[in-house]
Amino acid sequence: MQKETEIKLRVSRETLAALREHPLLKKRNKSGWERRELMNQYFDTPERDLAQAKVALRLRKDGDEIIQTLKTRGQSVAGLSERNEYNWDLPKAKLDVKKLDGECWPEQLAELDKKTLKPIFTTDFVRERAEIAWGRGKAKVVIEAALDLGQVVVGKQKEEICELELELREGEPAALLELAAELAATLALMPCDISKAERGYRLYDASSYSLSLPAPQIQAEMPLDDAFAAIMWHLLGSSQRLAEQYRFNGHWRLLQDWVENLGELRALIGSLGQAAPRQSTSELRSALDALLEDWRPLVHAGDDDEDIRKAAPEQFVEELQDVRWGLFSLNTSRWLLARTWTADRNVRGNRQGAAQITNWLPRLLADDAVALQLSRYQQQPEDLAEQLPRIERIQAWLHHARQVVDIPELDRLYGELNKLAQLANQPITDESLDARMHQAIAVYQNRAWKTLLRL
Repeated sequence: MQKETEIKLRVSRETLAALREHPLLKKRNKSGWERRELMNQYFDTPERDLAQAKVALRLRKDGDEIIQTLKTRGQSVAGLSERNEYNWDLPKAKLDVKKLDGECWPEQLAELDKKTLKPIFTTDFVRERAEIAWGRGKAKVVIEAALDLGQVVVGKQKEEICELELELREGEPAALLELAAELAATLALMPCDISKAERGYRLYDASSYSLSLPAPQIQAEMPLDDAFAAIMWHLLGSSQRLAEQYRFNGHWRLLQDWVENLGELRALIGSLGQAAPRQSTSELRSALDALLEDWRPLVHAGDDDEDIRKAAPEQFVEELQDVRWGLFSLNTSRWLLARTWTADRNVRGNRQGAAQITNWLPRLLADDAVALQLSRYQQQPEDLAEQLPRIERIQAWLHHARQVVDIPELDRLYGELNKLAQLANQPITDESLDARMHQAIAVYQNRAWKTLLRL
C-alpha cells in the first residue's frame, strides 16, 4: 500500500502545451518528460456499490505492464486529495478478484459478491510525466508532474481529459500548493478534486453523481481557529466542485450555490475580529470582493431574466479561462493550510482564537444582533441593504455552527434571516419595501433573536 497525495488542475489544451515549456518546470525538471499511453478500464457492480463506498477499481495497461489498482476512500480538501492506493502487477488484462481481500478491501463491502464486478467505463489518455525538484528551505521535495490528455468513454458518450496532476513523491503537501500557485499566476489552472473515475460515473449515470461534500463536524468544545478552518475548507472545496459541475452542465442553481459559497467565505473571513487581523486577510478579501462584484449582481438579475441565465455558462467559461479563479482557490488553500490568520496577532487575538466556539459564537451573534438595529429598518426598510454584510455574517455562522449554541429556535431564526437577506437584495418597490418591513418584524419577534439581544 502507498499513500497518494496529489492535486488535480483542469486546464485547456493551450495551457497544457504551455506547461510543457514553462520556465519554472523546465528549470526544476530533473528527469525530462516521459511520454506514456495509459489505457484504463474501471469496474463496479450494476448497483455501483464501489462508487457509493468511494472506492475506485481499475485495470491499467501501461506499455507491456498490466496493473490492477484499488483506491479506497480518502479525504479531499479544496483540490488536495489523499487516499490509500493498492497496486498489483498482473500477467494478463483480467481482473483478479482474489487480490481484493484483507486490509485493502473496505469493511462496508465485506458482503459484496465480487463476481458481479463488471467494466463500467474507460479513461484512455496520453501522460507526459516528469520529476520536479521543489526545494523548501533545506527540506527536499520531489513532485511528479503529469500532463494528461485523452478521453473518458462510456458507451457512445465521451468527455475530454485535459489536466495537470501534481503528486507528492517526497516532502510536505504544502509544496504541491506552492508549485501550483506559482504556475497559476500566469496560467489558467482550475483546482478540481473530481477524479477521472468520478467523471466516468458522471457520464454513466448523471443522477448518481454526488456533488455535495460531507458537512464539517463542528463540536461545542472546538477552538474558534479549528471551527473556522473546518468551515472554510468545506466552503472552498464545495465552491470548486460547484464550479466544475456548472462548467459541465450549466444548471443555473449551481451558479447560485457557487456565489452563495463565495458570499459565506467572505462573511466568515470578516467575522473574526482580532482573531484574524485585517492585514492577514487583506488579499483574500480583495479577491473575494472582486469575484462577488462581478457574479453576485449577475445571479440576482438572472433570477428574473432567462436571457441572462442562458448567457451565463459562456461567461463562466470565460472566467475559468482567466487566472483569477484558479489563483484565488490555490492561494486560499495555502492560507488555510498555513493558518496565516494566526500569525502576528496580539494576545487578545490568540485568546479569541483559542476560545471554545460554544462560548465565542453567542457573543458574536449577540453583538451583531444589537448592531443590526432591526427596529430602525421596520421604519426605514429602504436602507436595509446597507446591513447585508452583518446579516450575512450571522447567516454564515448559523448555517454551519448553530448546533453548538444553546439558544432555542435558532433553526427558525436562520430561516427568517434568509428571507430577510433575499428581500434586502431585491429592487426597491412599494411591494418589496412592505415585505422587508414585515420580515424585519418577524426576525425581531423571533424568540432566539430576543435572547441574543439580552446576552
